[in-house]
Order: sequence, then C-alpha cells, then structure tokens
Amino acid sequence: MAFSWKLHGDGKTPPLGEAVAPDERLTWPRTIGIGAQHVVAMFGATFVFPIVMGLDPNLAIMMSGIATIIFLLIVNGKIPSYLGTSASFVGGVAAIRAQGGSSADVVGSILIAGAVLALVGLLIHFLGATVVHRVLPPAVTGAVVMLIGFNLAPVVAGIYWPQDQWVALLTMIFVIVCSLVLRGFLSRIAILLGLVFGYLVSWLWDTLGGQITSVTPVSGGKAVPHFRTDFSNVDKADWFGLPHFTTPHFSFNFTLLVLPAVIALIAENAGHVKAVSEMTKRDLDPMLGRAIFADGVATVVSTSVGGSPTTTYAENIGVMAATRVYSTAAYYVAAVVAIVLGLCPKFGALVASTPGGVLGGITVILYGMIGLLGAKIWKENRVDFANPINLVPLAAGIIIAIGNVALNFSSTFSLQGIAFGTIVAVVGWHVARVLAPAELREALRSEAGYYGGTGASGESADPSSVDSLGQPGTNRTTR
Repeated sequence: MAFSWKLHGDGKTPPLGEAVAPDERLTWPRTIGIGAQHVVAMFGATFVFPIVMGLDPNLAIMMSGIATIIFLLIVNGKIPSYLGTSASFVGGVAAIRAQGGSSADVVGSILIAGAVLALVGLLIHFLGATVVHRVLPPAVTGAVVMLIGFNLAPVVAGIYWPQDQWVALLTMIFVIVCSLVLRGFLSRIAILLGLVFGYLVSWLWDTLGGQITSVTPVSGGKAVPHFRTDFSNVDKADWFGLPHFTTPHFSFNFTLLVLPAVIALIAENAGHVKAVSEMTKRDLDPMLGRAIFADGVATVVSTSVGGSPTTTYAENIGVMAATRVYSTAAYYVAAVVAIVLGLCPKFGALVASTPGGVLGGITVILYGMIGLLGAKIWKENRVDFANPINLVPLAAGIIIAIGNVALNFSSTFSLQGIAFGTIVAVVGWHVARVLAPAELREALRSEAGYYGGTGASGESADPSSVDSLGQPGTNRTTR
C-alpha cells in the first residue's frame, strides 16, 4: 500500500465520528493542504535543533523529507509519521563541541548511534516489544531523558544567554506566554513564534540602538561590540542550490557521548507507535521494531551527508488529532515540500543567522522541558522513589550527568557527563534490583509499565505522553 490510497467517502472532510485511515486519502487538493499543515507543524523544531547543534538547518529540512519517505516505506505505510530533527542528541553534541569536535565528528558519532538504533529495532522486531520494558523500565528511561536535558544547562548559561541577556529574557517570556495563552495549533508552534519574535526584536534594537557589547562564540571569551543580526551570508546565498554536505568522521570517544540518546529514541518511538495505534484503532505493537529500525536507518542516511538525527514528531500527531486525517499520502506531500525547501540556500542562511540571544531564550525552555519530561515519565508510571532500587543509582547517574563528572581511564579515553551518567543509571538500576532483598523487588511490580506489565490500577502506562511544549496527550518524551 506504499503508494496506493483509497478515496475516503466523497474525498471531503470526514463526518463527525469518522477518520481517514492511513491507507485512505481525501481529494488531492485537500491532501496537499493537510500536507502543508504537517510542514508548518514540524518546521520550528526541525530547524531550531540543527542550529543549536551547529549543523546546517537547510540540510536538516531537506533530509527530514527524505527520512520521512524512508520511514513510511519501511513501515509499509501503516504508521503515519513525520521524521524531524531529534533533540535527544543535543546534550551529546554539546559535549563533543566542548571537547573540540567538528561537525564531521558530530555527524559521524550520530551516524553510529543511528546504526545502533536500527540494530535495536531489528532485535525488538524478532524478540517482541516486551524486551524494551525489560531492559529499559520507566524508572531508567525517565532518568536518562532527564539527565540528557539537564546536562545542557551550562550551554545556555555559558554560550547563548550571555550574548544578549535582554533579548533572551524577552524571547523566553514570549514563548511562555504563547504556550499558555494561545490555543490549538498556535500553542504547538510557540517555539517557532518565539524565534520570529526574538529575531524581530534583535533587528529592531540594532536599527534603533546600534551595536551591543557582549561575548560571542568567536570572540575568544572577550566582550566585543557587534550587531545582534548579521544578514551578510543571506545576501550572498543563492535562491536555489544544494545545501552544504559534510563527510562524517568517526571517533570512539565522541560516539560514547551520543549513544545514550538511543535510549530516549527507543522510548519516544514506543510512545509514538502507541499514540498512533490508539488514534487509528489498530494494533501496531508488532510494528514497533520496524518503526525503531526505520528511525535508525533514517538517521544513518541523514547524517551520512551531514544532516541531523531524526525522530518521529508529536507536533504532527497534533495535526492528525485535529483533522482526523491519518492518511500517509499527506506525509508524502509534506516530505516533498520539505525537500524543496531544503534546496533554497538563502532560506537556510536566514535561519542560520539567528541571533545568539534569541537562541538563549528558546533553549532555556527547550532544555528544561527535555529534563522535566523525564520526571513526567516517572509520574505517569508511578515510579516509587521510596524504593532504594530506584532512588540510589538513578540519583547518582543524574548528578554525574548534570555536573559533567568524568571517569578518566587514560589521557585519551574517559567517560563523562551524559555517557557516564547513563551507564551508572542503567547498569546501576539492574545491579541494584539483583542485589536488593525480595520485598524491595516485589515493590517494583506496583509501578505501571514495570517490565511491560500494568500498575496497581491495571492500566497500561504510556512511557511518553507530551508534545514539544508539554501539551498532554500526544505521546512524546523528547525529540
């Protein structure tokens, strides 16, 4: 059914109580319109995260379209999804950059992580979905998601915020207000609206007040006068052309820094498949392995040319929920539009010139939300921190990651930050469970989602159920 869709009814908006299935479509003009909505929905996060990772946003947009097509083909069109840029790797990438790594090192490391994710998907496909819960119970998954987010706090404090504290503050306040005051689709793109707002404020202050004196990423730690906005690269860029490609470079040490993100991607793919399953009223559990494998393959393909890592997007689940159109035809349309946008270098240059203060206001929210989504996983699965099995190893892993604690083995190899913290959290939890007395192990079984079971209420818990702004009901952990 990859490229064949039945017309739903008369091809117009489905009546109340009905929905357009993945293998159905509306008329092509309506399908194209819904595909355009999917582009807008994924757009903000898909180009914001490449910027904060130092990658080409134009290439990220283009490869997100290619990745989406790859995903739909691998899952045989049964799971309607858009694959945008993943935020799960932002912490690891920040660590790579801090150690002097280049973009080639970044995409090379993420490529290997994508290959690992694809292999995990194959294992899940053949062994069954319960293996995910056995290796990564909610207590561990929540801790890993939390430490990935909170490890990024120094990036905001040391790089983005100091470039323009007042623009950062105004942008942050604007995003918070938009996410609370606006309703529906507009609230879901509050990050995008905040970026536009901050950009306009920066341009206005440059025009009215002139240069600002502050530290920039290229000033060597010294405060220098500069304009907040710089459009010189935009003027030089062509309207049409290929984005900038980067050949991956592989490093074992750098790869260790991004591998923990694989755990977050497994969790969010599981949440995405479950959400789509509930919305389409179809049992998609047998497709979980395929979905994770497809995400891994898409990440490998994207990073092989210098693009960003990919993941399924909650924003697009929101579009499906609002329109009741789950047709994969609309996703193919969105993918084609994204590819076309990626072929406009001038657009990419405009995005890449986003002022540092604007990124400060946006990332202080984004990074914090990533961390708090880990706490949400704990809450929804009723993780009991009175139980030392959960409390002790996870506490240690989180502090190791936040403090960027290092374990040095030699002058050329060490474990630190996210990588070290994840190992302590995952391995420590399983070791603690083995060593703990029987009553503590038995107490774990009251937690929802423990080893894929149910909690005390008998309801299966969803490992991830928030979107990029913490809106309930769209089943996400992090990008």
